[in-house]
Amino acid sequence: MFRKTAMAHAVSLAIASAAFSVAVPAMAQDAAAAAPIQRVEITGSSIKRATAETASPVQVITAQDMAKSGKGTVAEYLQTLTADGAGSLPTGFGNGFAAGSTAISLRGLGATSTLVLLNGRRMAPFARADDGQKSFTDLSTIPMEAVERIEVLKDGASSTYGADAIAGVVNIILRKDFTGLIAKGTLGESKYKDGEMAKGSLTWGKGTLDTDGYNVLVNAEYYTNNELKNKDRANRAWIGHGDLRPYGYAMDTQFASGYLAGSNNTGASPTGSIRNPANNTYVSLPGCSALSKTANSDPQGGCLWHHDQFRSMQPQVDGFNLYTRATKKLGEDLQVYGELGYSKRDTSFTLVPGEITRTYAGPPSAGNPTGVTNWGSGAGTTMMLAANHPQNPYGVPVRVRYSAFDVGPSERSVNNEFNRIVVGMKGAAMGWDFDTSYVHSESKLDLMYSNMLNLRVVKDALGNSASPYFPYYIGEQAGKNPASLYAAMVRTATSHSTTQLDIVDFKASRELFQLPGGAMGLAVGGEHRREKLDNPSLSGTEDGSINSSYVAAKGQEKISAVFLEVAAPVLKSVELSAALRYDKYTNFSSSTPKFGAKWTPLKTFALRGTYSEGFRAPGAAEASASSRSTGTATTRDPIRCPGGTPAAGGGSATDCSVSLAAVKVGNPNLKPETSKGMTLGMVWDPLNDTSLSVDLWKIKRSDEINPLPYNEAAALPTAVRADNNLVVGGVAIPNTGTLLISNAPYRNSSFTEIKGVDLDIKQKFRLGDFGRANLGLTWTYIDSWIRAESAAVKYQYAGTHGNCDTSNCAGTPKQKISFVAGWDWQDLNLTATTNYRSKMKNVQYEGDVCASKFANGTPAPNAECTLASFTSTDLSVRYNVSKNFQLFGSINNVFDKIAPLDPLTYGGMSYNPMDASGAIGRYFKAGARYQF
Repeated sequence: MFRKTAMAHAVSLAIASAAFSVAVPAMAQDAAAAAPIQRVEITGSSIKRATAETASPVQVITAQDMAKSGKGTVAEYLQTLTADGAGSLPTGFGNGFAAGSTAISLRGLGATSTLVLLNGRRMAPFARADDGQKSFTDLSTIPMEAVERIEVLKDGASSTYGADAIAGVVNIILRKDFTGLIAKGTLGESKYKDGEMAKGSLTWGKGTLDTDGYNVLVNAEYYTNNELKNKDRANRAWIGHGDLRPYGYAMDTQFASGYLAGSNNTGASPTGSIRNPANNTYVSLPGCSALSKTANSDPQGGCLWHHDQFRSMQPQVDGFNLYTRATKKLGEDLQVYGELGYSKRDTSFTLVPGEITRTYAGPPSAGNPTGVTNWGSGAGTTMMLAANHPQNPYGVPVRVRYSAFDVGPSERSVNNEFNRIVVGMKGAAMGWDFDTSYVHSESKLDLMYSNMLNLRVVKDALGNSASPYFPYYIGEQAGKNPASLYAAMVRTATSHSTTQLDIVDFKASRELFQLPGGAMGLAVGGEHRREKLDNPSLSGTEDGSINSSYVAAKGQEKISAVFLEVAAPVLKSVELSAALRYDKYTNFSSSTPKFGAKWTPLKTFALRGTYSEGFRAPGAAEASASSRSTGTATTRDPIRCPGGTPAAGGGSATDCSVSLAAVKVGNPNLKPETSKGMTLGMVWDPLNDTSLSVDLWKIKRSDEINPLPYNEAAALPTAVRADNNLVVGGVAIPNTGTLLISNAPYRNSSFTEIKGVDLDIKQKFRLGDFGRANLGLTWTYIDSWIRAESAAVKYQYAGTHGNCDTSNCAGTPKQKISFVAGWDWQDLNLTATTNYRSKMKNVQYEGDVCASKFANGTPAPNAECTLASFTSTDLSVRYNVSKNFQLFGSINNVFDKIAPLDPLTYGGMSYNPMDASGAIGRYFKAGARYQF
């Protein structure tokens, strides 16, 4: 085994401090701290060593750390890490592609560049790629009560694990042995007496390897979280509000519709709006007060309504997780083991009623070469109210805009089943420690979108008097419609998606010869894996006949890989390490090296650094010619809002923050992304109870696979627009209508380069008879986040709200801080956790004009065009009533801070989705744990 170096001693003190919140008596903690360090395999290395003995920065999170945070799931906790950034997927993002899932995005490089492992091995990805592109691991499948610890490697690790580890690795390590029975239950609700949650778990184990020669562990947990609607926060300032006029904004914000805004430019109305043929302006049909909940309607006569009348803030979630592990010793140095994991999660999220005149994209066909169907003003598809329709007073066919409140809101039901089987053998032979296994993992996803519209039936029912469904009465007269019309017109769209992963792996490590600083270590290994993805689109989207765009991906890949790693303590104070991995894919191969060094000139001080190269293979959603998706994000129309000012002749504030649909098609000619990463840091224990580490880091990802940015897609001359062209001097300017949809093809763009600093400080206070207090601070600063689309076009996103096509419009704050204060006294523990993110400029990228404006044309949400910072504090308490019985409770957002108003984001209604605790409000949890 490797000799414990001075750096190992230094960092072991830091790790002991990091575990300051363990709820055991102080005497027991002292004994634990004095225990010898066990040498284990650490994330990012296949050589067994103490946690301290690594040149890479690794953040270790214990089960006690998570329990004391008050967070209810693994995802909730990980998304508070300061290293998590843009592209993270919160539970509340129910209107996204991957609704019903959760994910972490280290360094803001996206969930697809963060490799998530379970017990050091891969899992099948979520069966629907985020944004139709990004394959990722769903954290909601992880049973929190079975977690022993989580190791977050904050530099690249492709040399050990292969693709997808560009930004780092999150290795979730579950319990491997346990004896006894633990029952645990938790209940919670918000200060508003809603959003209730309940969670119960049982953990049972039998047998010890040393005495019985076997161990069996079973953990099962069930949880439910009740849905929250945006309207449930109607009295919480701007939270969940689509109507921002009370805060100075114009009427036509992104969550408003039904208003009238000039010629051929109106939002879908619950009463129906029809175009007057005399002047080509829309007028609203009567009955608005009975349909819209919005006060102070459109002064121009429209039926103004807002999405918060229907839309969920947090989904209804019901889930079950099961984890089992069995280990059997076959001899002193040999054991076999097996793991079985199963997860079922049902999520439902309510959206708004469907509208009849949006634009949708599907695969091209002979009859529709572009694949785009424009139901608002497209040739042959325009929705018209027939001349003899009872609600048409003009006697000639007229255009109609309508949101089908009579059909009701659409509900997205997402049912995900995940399973994983591992069978393996590990032991020691001929001086080698080895581990080999077979892994099979699957994710099955069933989507069901209710109350979708068959738009072909709608078109005939409104405009074709020969149709058996004519006339379709809309708005206040919808009660006249027969059930047969709705049976033909209303559909439930479904799809069944699967991903599958099979792996055979082998790795072995040993000590070689002695060097001046200790024994040289060697690890070798290899794996072969097969990945499959089958993600068909929702039924009815193939030809644009329902109100949803086509999203599909299909593909498979076989990968073979070998790797080699060495650790060389060349001097007592210097250790060098190196690793190399070779991966062979069907169409390309990759060799990824990594080098590390640490120097320990003093017992309490060490310098460390790494250089690594990585890659990410094109996923099936990106590289398969049969893959296609359409995403929507907020951008500025360069024609109708040039320079951030509405154009003369019909431009409006809506055009300055328009929802653009972008069609992304798989490209078989894509190359893999490659990366180069560097870290340089120090670990220092200036006092016995003080430790700190500082790490500078930089990642450059080249040949990046991205769709064309939304702002550039908006400027393409091929972008599809409505026919409400700008009219200047009485003359209509061609191709200047409202921006609807554009192409955003996948391509290998130039590069993304990110650099920043991580700081971690731990301080312990010994209080004698009053126990022990502990403080911990983690700080991440992003100095630069540049994405280059070409040699001439570069975007700086650090400190801005962008970029919306890869960050869910959640932004890239320059600073994130987590501060933890804990006090242990006898059987009582109190822990307070404060999380902070810094302010962000409300611009799409540095140097751009303000992305939002008030009704008077000034920058929003304030004169500085800045989204305010957000700070929230959580408090938890744990009390050991007896040796076996524990009570616990927590208050999330204890000071009930309100999330800042955010007019640009689409993940949360008028608040940033990453500030969700400030939208939900103060939240209480209480529970009990009993160990038999």
